[in-house]
Amino acid sequence: MSDSFRTTPPQQQWSASNPAGNGYQNGGPGPGPDSAHDVEAGEVGKALIVGLLGGLISAAGYMVYRRLPDEQKEKLHSQVRSAVAQRVSELRQNFNF
Repeated sequence: MSDSFRTTPPQQQWSASNPAGNGYQNGGPGPGPDSAHDVEAGEVGKALIVGLLGGLISAAGYMVYRRLPDEQKEKLHSQVRSAVAQRVSELRQNFNF
């Protein structure tokens, strides 16, 4: 039976322009060993970019915070304390059924 009458697995698209000539993308059914490596490399790259952006944003926030007047810093401290206290009380309520 020729390759043109073979059914395509549901996870792959039919490709008539495949250089291997068998009609499947990536040269055959199922993911190849290189595709798992490519996925891991992509995930590591995304994590690296997110970490870098987070570092830049936190550095910029610290630069702004350092330039604030003392009254503004105290106001921020009190807001953070009240938010943390509220979150702690929510967690205690959730664990104390």
